[in-house]
Amino acid sequence: MGLDDRLLKAVADLGWSKPTLIQEKVIPLALDGKDLLARARTGSGKTASYGIPVIQRILASKQNVREQDVRALIVVPTKELGHQVQIMMRQLTAYCSRDIRVADISSKVDLSTQRPILMEKPDVVVGTPSRVLAHLNAQNLVLRSSLEMLVVDEADLIFSFGFESDLKNLLCHLPNIYQSFLMSATFNEDVQTLKELLLHNPVILKLQGSQLPDSSQLQQYSIKCEEEDKFLLVYTLLKLCLVKGKTLLFVGTVDRCYRLKLFLEQFGIPACVLNSELPVQSRCHIIAQFNQGFYDYIIATDEQSLTETAAEPQTTAGKEKKKTQKKGGKAKDKEYGVSRGVDFQNVANVINFDFPKTVESYIHRVGRTARADNPGTALSFVSHTELGLLSEVEEALTGDETNSPLKPYEFKMEQIEGFRYRCRDAMRSVTKQAVKEARLKEIKQELLNSEKLKTYFEDNPRDLQLLRHDKDLHPAVVKPHLKNVPEYLSKCRILYEHSFSKKYTNDPSYVE
Repeated sequence: MGLDDRLLKAVADLGWSKPTLIQEKVIPLALDGKDLLARARTGSGKTASYGIPVIQRILASKQNVREQDVRALIVVPTKELGHQVQIMMRQLTAYCSRDIRVADISSKVDLSTQRPILMEKPDVVVGTPSRVLAHLNAQNLVLRSSLEMLVVDEADLIFSFGFESDLKNLLCHLPNIYQSFLMSATFNEDVQTLKELLLHNPVILKLQGSQLPDSSQLQQYSIKCEEEDKFLLVYTLLKLCLVKGKTLLFVGTVDRCYRLKLFLEQFGIPACVLNSELPVQSRCHIIAQFNQGFYDYIIATDEQSLTETAAEPQTTAGKEKKKTQKKGGKAKDKEYGVSRGVDFQNVANVINFDFPKTVESYIHRVGRTARADNPGTALSFVSHTELGLLSEVEEALTGDETNSPLKPYEFKMEQIEGFRYRCRDAMRSVTKQAVKEARLKEIKQELLNSEKLKTYFEDNPRDLQLLRHDKDLHPAVVKPHLKNVPEYLSKCRILYEHSFSKKYTNDPSYVE
């Protein structure tokens, strides 16, 4: 591909021996100066597919033009994704970091704090539309004369996160001619609108017919169960280690997030929570530690949906201060999103404790596992009120195929009936007051970790590894006897594990 030796050395350090399909197709076209609209499933290497040509073009440009300027803008829908993109770009520029500087301005800090960074004119700027527009309006960032490349990552989410107005206003600050890339996991009406706004005679790449890996790599199951059975199932699956490996559990609201965490605490099962109320530094630190293997379970809220954000469009950064707060709730970060584009590493399982509200949300949630060539499993709990949503997902995933990849998992509830009284005992302890106290305690704790100790951790980075996010909150009355599985129940564990693992792996010897 004619890449710079320094870039090739950084790629080798990342352990990439050959390009993925999207990288093989996108990089040569991008280096030829083409505008691109690329759809590829999550986990396919989209970030590197635009990151490599962006870096290569800047290195080539600097051989002729020595003046320091912002040459590339990468627009992302969430702070978490912005942080991740910055890390990837810095890894790719490891051997040319003196020549190429990367700045992430996604974080919600005072504009004056980021002004000195932008005054140095970093070669690549990463940010959400609202933050980029705020800096453009404050004249901290000038792009009209220098920008050469614009990337919109996770393009299918930009409008659904309420950034339509921001993005259109942002375009007024750009030059007339620049190269554009739109990267997306799905094609929808929003992507079509962006295409018309940003691209000129683009090359359209629709890679991989399925938006998720096939059944040889990703096993997808659904279990029809009501509220109490959801808690019973997740308790037995985790306590008996029937679900093995790092696991993401998705719920619909912040309250549900803490309710499930407190419920699992009753049984001595530690888990982190991720939601829009936590400081962005804490969220990024939790994700980093999860990727390093500190935790096995994360309970994450997936609060952004098309219907929620359509009703509350987000315009400029100044309006963020005027967000209304729900009664009894805390200010939520509308640029939060952990199911969208964030690279959780080596996730073995995704459990949809609450079924997602849209097909796109399902794809982005389940796309956190079975990334690259790794296997993964997705398990969705579906109540009777969510059957319509299940049908929509099955129809979208089936496409032209005859069979849906989302298979019913007929778990025999009578096999775990002996655990039900313990489940009810724990559920009674997790009251509304306990959930409220847990939310307040967690937010105070994470704000302290995020702000008060920030300077200390900058000077003592090793101590940051000691900061854990899965500690017990204990606002609910913990009953010690629930942490241990009685002998008469543990004797059945082999039976549960045998039947569960055989069915989970499609073992032909398994018989209902």
